[in-house]
Amino acid sequence: MTSDSRTYLDPEVLDRIAGLELKARHIVEGYVSGLHRSPFRGFSVEFAEHREYVPGDDIRFLDWKVFGKTDRLYIKRYEEETNLEANLVIDASASMQYTDREDKLPSKFEYACWAAASLGYLITMLQRDAAGLVLFDEQVRLALPAKGGPGHFRNMVHEIERAEPDQGTGIGRALAEVSNAVRRRGLVILFSDLMDDMREVVKGLRQIRQRHEVLLFHVLAEDELSFPFQRLTRFEGLEEELKQVADPAALREAYLAEVTGFRKRLRRICTQNHIDLIEMSTADSLGVVLAAYLARRAARRKA
Repeated sequence: MTSDSRTYLDPEVLDRIAGLELKARHIVEGYVSGLHRSPFRGFSVEFAEHREYVPGDDIRFLDWKVFGKTDRLYIKRYEEETNLEANLVIDASASMQYTDREDKLPSKFEYACWAAASLGYLITMLQRDAAGLVLFDEQVRLALPAKGGPGHFRNMVHEIERAEPDQGTGIGRALAEVSNAVRRRGLVILFSDLMDDMREVVKGLRQIRQRHEVLLFHVLAEDELSFPFQRLTRFEGLEEELKQVADPAALREAYLAEVTGFRKRLRRICTQNHIDLIEMSTADSLGVVLAAYLARRAARRKA
């Protein structure tokens, strides 16, 4: 990977590439395609059945307990041998509209859409598996069932490009709807800033984790992480009619402590519930973030 190609995929430059499908292809082919071709298989799988061992089978999957009882070799067969079904769940609430004030960076929603489209491309076009799409704010606004193929991928991209963030956030309700609608055990990939009642967030994550593997891409604007404001500033709520003029210097220490505490709680919750948490800033090179995460998955699989 050359330094030029890394620059090419930085957020500010990526924003100038026309079309979400083209962005996704550049991100995946530039960073991810060199990794394992099926990075989303082989994790949190369910045991399906035994079958008799035949020469050439991977001996790592031999069931030695059954051998001890029957003196015959059997292989454990897991759901990973069937096609993966993933659902991309994107927060389209008003808070996702936020764009950093000084830098020409994408909004949280744009960044989340780039990430979702990239993984959709990876899953449907490279892995030849099935991906669905869910857009939500206070409730689910759009749900496309999981399918594969170029036509379905382009349909997902079309719906993402049409979406406009609006309304409040109802993550708990949305995840409950997804959990009830998706019958087959699979992968749920959530993209959100999690600007909601934390109790509802945790409730929704735990409910969906009972049946599915969950990846949580926590997307925050760089402003939200560093609080760079200097002059007297008017802060406005995106989901509530709140306006407040304040001196940032008087707020910075308490604000950053609150953000740090929130992120620590989220990490702890995800660890306790076996949820993969990927923290993202809109200033990050998306290709680098995705490639680093997928490399970690590949390393876990080999361990």
